[in-house]
Amino acid sequence: MIILEPQGRLRRASLRARVTWLAAFCVAGAVALVSFGAYMIVRKSVYDALDEGLRSRAVTVATGFKVTTPDEVQNYPAAFLAAGDVKMGLLQANTGKILYPKTGEPPPVVEEAWEVAQGERGEFIWTDHKTETRVIAVRYGLDGSEQAIVIAQSMQPQRTTLAKLSVVLLLIGGAGVLLAAIAGTAVARTGLRPVQRLTEATERVANTGDLTPIPVSGDDELARLTHSFNAMLGAVAESQERQRRLVADAGHELRTPLTSMRTNLELLLASERPDSPTLSEEDKREIQSDVRGQLDELTTLIGDLVELAREDAPQVIHEPVDLVEVVERALDRARRRASNAVTFDVQLQPWTLLGDSSALERAVLNLLDNAVKFSPSGSAVRLSLRQVGDGSAVVEVADAGPGIADADLPHVFERFYRSSEARTLPGSGLGLAIVKQVAQRHGGTATAGRAPEGGALFTLRLPGRP
Repeated sequence: MIILEPQGRLRRASLRARVTWLAAFCVAGAVALVSFGAYMIVRKSVYDALDEGLRSRAVTVATGFKVTTPDEVQNYPAAFLAAGDVKMGLLQANTGKILYPKTGEPPPVVEEAWEVAQGERGEFIWTDHKTETRVIAVRYGLDGSEQAIVIAQSMQPQRTTLAKLSVVLLLIGGAGVLLAAIAGTAVARTGLRPVQRLTEATERVANTGDLTPIPVSGDDELARLTHSFNAMLGAVAESQERQRRLVADAGHELRTPLTSMRTNLELLLASERPDSPTLSEEDKREIQSDVRGQLDELTTLIGDLVELAREDAPQVIHEPVDLVEVVERALDRARRRASNAVTFDVQLQPWTLLGDSSALERAVLNLLDNAVKFSPSGSAVRLSLRQVGDGSAVVEVADAGPGIADADLPHVFERFYRSSEARTLPGSGLGLAIVKQVAQRHGGTATAGRAPEGGALFTLRLPGRP
């Protein structure tokens, strides 16, 4: 619980606060490392200088200090030593005594210093924490005498210098951390402003459904994120507009056959009343035929709407498909449904791809039904499947009808779009829209143009392999 609580608080903090704390922590860590490194380097340098000074002084004393009796050591003027905050003594191993000036204090002595006096060591330097002094012992005398010069110097000046340095480094580090926190706050406030705009826009979309794009400035990562968010808003707006148009167009297309069917049914019901004029058998058969035709039209329209909605849903395409078999199945269905004496000129080359065989069959069947609808009796519909050499194949369906007007070419694949010539013919206006969506879902394209025969030419290009 003690460990998880700060983590929970950090997770609940705002992104701006976390950026500020992160900047402060990073600078604090860097300042701490630099300060520690600087302090250790200066400390080593100060103590090395102190040791070097002690060693030089000890060597000078050992070579220039000549005594023959203990009184000479005890009568040495201690004022010269006190001026440098230094203590000096002479160790005599044979007597086990340390001689030092009477008016001064003896330097600290350790076991290793006696080893120097006995000749077992050349020198020994150490820190006496009790007196806060740095002490050195060097061999004295070259005639075999067991003596050593001991010099101790106070470390107080060095410790004062290091203490002041630590205070300075602490103040500088604290100022650096404070400046880092201020800079982190400023950077977070400035850098996260686009994120704040994105958050506000997301909340606006969730609360109001307003899909207005966000203004973009700059070209950094946040600007690219804003561009992506605007693209997402545009896609959502386009999807909503397509759904709105689909519902509106579907309602318009359904209204006409429903109104006509309702009128015919009301007329049939009214003729059955005792006080109403009766209809002849021929009129009844004609009305019944109209009702059946309107039911067929409604059935076709609803089926196309369902197919279009299914094509709009994202699906994973992974089934190996023999396109020749798909085209042949669609051709058999088109022949059974053709009401006029239309023949088919078919040329097929092998082609396979990964896709949805039923959707591809529906797309080819829609092209064939469209060609049959506009072809005069006794004419031929040309159907071909051929390779084009760029890793794709094309399914071409050409009719001998009146063709497509130039003004209608850009709109033939739109939902519910019907040219003026096609408004009197059966159909829902969704067949070619389904063809286009099937092609796009399989990584291909669907195009319309004029056939050499003079009619319409529809081309379905699909990737795959022979």
